Amino acid sequence: MAVGARSGHDGPEDRADGARGENVTEENNGGGASPAGDRPDHGDAAEGADGAEGTHARPRKQRSFWKELPLLIGIALILALLIKTFLVQAFSIPSESMMNTLKKGDRVLVDKLTPWFGSEPERGEVVVFHDPGGWLETAETPKPNAIQKFLSFIGLMPSAEEKDLIKRVIAVGGDTVSCKEGGKVVLNGKELDETAYLYPGSVPCQDSFGPVKVPQDRIWVMGDNRQNSLDSRFHQELPGGGTIANDQVVGRAVVVAWPLTRWSTLPVPDVFDQPGLAPAAAPAAAGLAGALPLVLWRRKKRSTRHTAE
Repeated sequence: MAVGARSGHDGPEDRADGARGENVTEENNGGGASPAGDRPDHGDAAEGADGAEGTHARPRKQRSFWKELPLLIGIALILALLIKTFLVQAFSIPSESMMNTLKKGDRVLVDKLTPWFGSEPERGEVVVFHDPGGWLETAETPKPNAIQKFLSFIGLMPSAEEKDLIKRVIAVGGDTVSCKEGGKVVLNGKELDETAYLYPGSVPCQDSFGPVKVPQDRIWVMGDNRQNSLDSRFHQELPGGGTIANDQVVGRAVVVAWPLTRWSTLPVPDVFDQPGLAPAAAPAAAGLAGALPLVLWRRKKRSTRHTAE
């Protein structure tokens, strides 16, 4: 009876019907009372009145968007940091040394994933690498503000403090590279036709260099704008003889992402796929490779003979 008094109805049966809501009203054909045999017992009426349990409990109220926004921002920042660290990172082109492949102000996306799986730089790739020491000692490093530092940390903006460079890989460990003034770059005895990526009017080398034998696990790099690129040719007096250690390479630049009008991929030029470009095997190694099948054949023949006996 207490329930009926609070609700303004004459009895607990009416309160039970009202607590069911619109569904009950529709089932009663316009709001009329249900037959006595169809009425729920007093236990169901109490549950409906309290609104806590029952088959028609009210759905939970969703949290406000503004309360969830900090969580969403946190997840987005964590994902951005993981992407920057393990997948891709944006870099800004600061000079004209790679024109016209890359222009000053372009933004490139660098693949940082494949090096985690043991991939090493290959001939013809455009790579970003840390200054090995002495390459950018005279370059001025801008002083970023707090916002720029934060955006750089999570990978949404290129780093302004790190001294990184971007060049094209011409030779890898074991290769021999050279060039005579006014001539073409010679890689492992083969001349490279670089017209597909060299800056129009640029010569392969204005000064002679080499031959240079690239040590294992290192690379020789050059800019596409040869007359405006301080690359491996100009740092041969430094440790490494102008070459870069593979572990100094951040990753391969794969896409020009900004501005949109400059969007393009950065594939390996066909000239680096020509046959016979790999260095010739050493005589001892070649002899070993030729003798190995013969040795295996003799051992197999001897094993067959012993089995037959």
